[in-house]
Amino acid sequence: MTGFPLPPNATIGIVGGGQLGRMSAMAAARLGYRCHILTPEPDSPAGQVAAGVTLGEFEDPAALRDFALHADVITFEFENVSAEGLDLLASLKPVRPSPAVLRISQDRMAEKRFINQAGIATAPWAPVETPDQLRQGLERVGLPAILKTTRLGYDGRGQMRVTTTEEAAAAFARLLPHPLILEGVVDFSCEISVVCARGADGSYAAFDAVENRHRDHILDLTFAPARIADDVAAAAQGIARRLAEAMDLIGLLAIEFFVAADGRVLVNEIAPRPHNSGHWTLDACPASQFELHVRAVAGLPLPPAIRHADAVMKNLVGPAELALWPTILATPGLIPHLYGKTEARAGRKLGHVTRLFPRGGLPGPFGIADAMGPLAAEG
Repeated sequence: MTGFPLPPNATIGIVGGGQLGRMSAMAAARLGYRCHILTPEPDSPAGQVAAGVTLGEFEDPAALRDFALHADVITFEFENVSAEGLDLLASLKPVRPSPAVLRISQDRMAEKRFINQAGIATAPWAPVETPDQLRQGLERVGLPAILKTTRLGYDGRGQMRVTTTEEAAAAFARLLPHPLILEGVVDFSCEISVVCARGADGSYAAFDAVENRHRDHILDLTFAPARIADDVAAAAQGIARRLAEAMDLIGLLAIEFFVAADGRVLVNEIAPRPHNSGHWTLDACPASQFELHVRAVAGLPLPPAIRHADAVMKNLVGPAELALWPTILATPGLIPHLYGKTEARAGRKLGHVTRLFPRGGLPGPFGIADAMGPLAAEG
């Protein structure tokens, strides 16, 4: 089966078996598509709801070729996959977003260079491959700073905050593999993000900017829309569109920003896939981020990325928050989502909960206790 838009009952291949693949597969099913998952994990969250699964490693040519046989178009649900593997898949079936887009987003230095070359500001940064480059980077970026691996880092993994040259030297020795990247710490008033979609025909849609709060480097709460000035929201939206077009994106793109204390909007990270800060769209929007992702990948028209309600989304992380599940289910107004993960480890995202409000009725900074009920103590 070939051609776009994909006809009903076509199969979308998803590289990765996590919760983003799960929710993408559920959105695809609503649109009449099947999904086939490539994952090394038996009983994965995405595999539980998909039409089929290829169990294999992302770098295994045999597994990749077998997976491609089952798909009419291929996408991915997280960045820590093999770009070379996507190259092989792209020689067999259309891959959206392209391997070139993945290469930009999965390496922090390539990402920063791309963003800056597009004329968009980030925090100051420097490449660090040797102790001498670390010294030079500290002189340029200043302290405090964050030393990070260039690859395979997420939810706070692969990074260390440093406040002295001694701490920086110790972090350089501990963080592997090299090279690393040194990023300056931004004096920011809040963190926001924008999730946008772009089709093969250049059509474009973007959800409202949202405000994010993190705990232990993991997203804890998202407020939709962000409680920011109109000009800040407009700046973030403009940057999102510029990046999507510069990447020649087909699919979904999430952009995380720092809003500096002086009002500047700085890009922190980008992710060409559904994003944790867009989960609220499942309940507050006619078409969620996952539907827009599927539509872009399948060549369908993109609907407006509009919301019919304001929302607060809270992640459920680790065994302590999962233990609240019975109470969550019994609390009116909380919309529960569980990901089907079989092991509740500390720091692992196991689900999320959304609470909707009338447009313009989002609680203020101290209204979260009323908003999330039994989760207030955790939030």
